[in-house]
Parts: sequence; structure tokens; C-alpha cells
Amino acid sequence: MFNDVAQPWQLGFQDSAAPTYTGIVELHNTIFFYLIIICIAVFWVFGSIVFTFNAEKSPFVHKYMNHGTILETVWTILPALLLIAIAFPSFRLLYLMDEVISPAITIKVVGNQWYWSVEYSDYTIDNDNSIDFDAYLIPESDLELGQFRLLDVDNRITIPVNCHVRVIVTASDVLHSFAVPSLGIKLDACPGRLNQASFIAERIGTFYGSD
Repeated sequence: MFNDVAQPWQLGFQDSAAPTYTGIVELHNTIFFYLIIICIAVFWVFGSIVFTFNAEKSPFVHKYMNHGTILETVWTILPALLLIAIAFPSFRLLYLMDEVISPAITIKVVGNQWYWSVEYSDYTIDNDNSIDFDAYLIPESDLELGQFRLLDVDNRITIPVNCHVRVIVTASDVLHSFAVPSLGIKLDACPGRLNQASFIAERIGTFYGSD
């Protein structure tokens, strides 16, 4: 069983279904590790200062005793090195997410108020018309057992597994956001503008998105 939808009181992420999302989670865990080290070091320094340099233990203040050029140099350089260590994997992930490599299929998604319009531009049916349909949210009164409120739609987008898929997103009226967390996709749908992203679905499943 994979966690492909948000759960009540969920603390972690959804299970990954694409390399992009795996990279996002790994980057989050790496930065969170650095954050824990920084918090421990800062609170230890604060505690040492409060415990050592209080009015009882250090009634007299001497500038050469409580201040040091070496210490100030260290706590200026260390954060800069830490930001560099975070920047390199961040830039690498951003580059991989933005790169579109010979997509096997292109899907155009148009955001409308309360529904999405989907078009498979690479495939045609009778009279050379492209395959297109609208995806509406299923009303709460029509939900069946196992379906999710505000997530399930009447027509789902079907994509192949282990293939490069390109998504082109735009909007016809107002701003929308096309997001599928398990695939690591989140694109702004802006009227008059085309935004694109690519992904590879590594496994079979039903991946729920949001607007």
C-alpha cells in the first residue's frame, strides 16, 4: 500500500512515485539535518552564556575576555559554508526538474473555474481531432466508497509508466495551480502563459492532485 493521498493528522510526506519527488524529499531531509545541528549549537551557546556570564559568576566585564576576533570570524564563515553546502544540491535539483528530455507524450492542461480541460496533443481520433476532455470534481453526494472528497474527478488523466511525460499548463480565466505531490509537480496556471514540466512515473497507481 502506498500513501498517495493526504491522511488525517499526517506528519510525513506522501510516497514518491517519481525521481523528482524523491529528490525533493531527500533535499528536505538534508536541510532539516543541518537545521537540527544549527539549533543545537545556537541553544548550547545561549545556555553557556547565560550560565557562565551572569551577575554572580562574572560581575566584572572585560572586553578582551568576553569578545574575540577569532570567534566572530568563525561564526561568520561557518554559515556561509553551510549555505554553499545547501546551494549545490538545490541548484542540481532545480536544473533536473526544469529539464525536459525528449518526452514520449505531451499533455496540455487548461485551468478553468472548478474544472480542468485536458488535451493529448500527440494523439488524434477521427477527423484528426486531438483527444481532449474535461475533468470535474465529483459532487459530495455522488461519491462512492473509497473515493475522496475534493480530490476524485469524473475523468482522470492516464499516463504511461517509465516514460518521459511533459505537461504544459495554462489557464483560461484566473490563476490556478496544477499540483501532483507524488509526482513532484506544482505549476502555476496563468492566463496567456504556458508553463511546462516533465516527470517519469515509476509505478502504477492513482495520484491525486490539487488546485
